Amino acid sequence: MANNSILSLIDAEIAKLTQVRSLLATTGKAADKVTAHLAKAAKAEKPVKKAKKTKKRRVLSPEARERIAAAQRQRWAARKAK
Repeated sequence: MANNSILSLIDAEIAKLTQVRSLLATTGKAADKVTAHLAKAAKAEKPVKKAKKTKKRRVLSPEARERIAAAQRQRWAARKAK
């Protein structure tokens, strides 16, 4: 784009922003009430709890299960012997 076209786009944007600013300045009192109401409502809301990530369960092999069971049986036998 040429410099002139860029400058004309910037001028158009400035004109729009000036118009919006003047609208906001005249309705500022109403906007303040809305903002205060929204702030009060946001304060009243309880924070949302984040969902806990579920850990993937680890799977034991049948051999490992049997070793653990045998060790537990030994512990029970030793305790029963006392």
